[in-house]
Amino acid sequence: MSVTPAAGAPVVRVSAAVVTDEAGLALVVRKHGATVFQQPGGKPEPGEDAADTVLREMAEEIGVHARREDLEPLGRFTAQAANEPGHLVVADAFAIRIRHEDAVPAAEIAEIRWVARDEVDEVPLAMLSRTHLIGFAWR
Repeated sequence: MSVTPAAGAPVVRVSAAVVTDEAGLALVVRKHGATVFQQPGGKPEPGEDAADTVLREMAEEIGVHARREDLEPLGRFTAQAANEPGHLVVADAFAIRIRHEDAVPAAEIAEIRWVARDEVDEVPLAMLSRTHLIGFAWR
């Protein structure tokens, strides 16, 4: 059962990467202890901007070391937070294409999954991923 946060709910700021491979598959990750998949990314450290955050998180979570010029800004999106009940997540999102074999689960990532457009409905996705981000993989 999904619970919508009340107006004025606490906000979690993150950066997220819509990662695709050369075959047009989208990468989603599941963190240890989580039941849903989402785009790689996370919270900024002091002094980081959104791009720095997503680059660091991709290196930590999926072992991909990219450059700022590899990122395409997609915008800022808001949804119900997946792993912090009662919170809203505000994400600065970026698109990036990588080689399929370069992504491996690391750090807090329990599982990675490459998803085709016709498989999206079968994957348990975080609200932010489902309503805003995953579609950018196939635009």
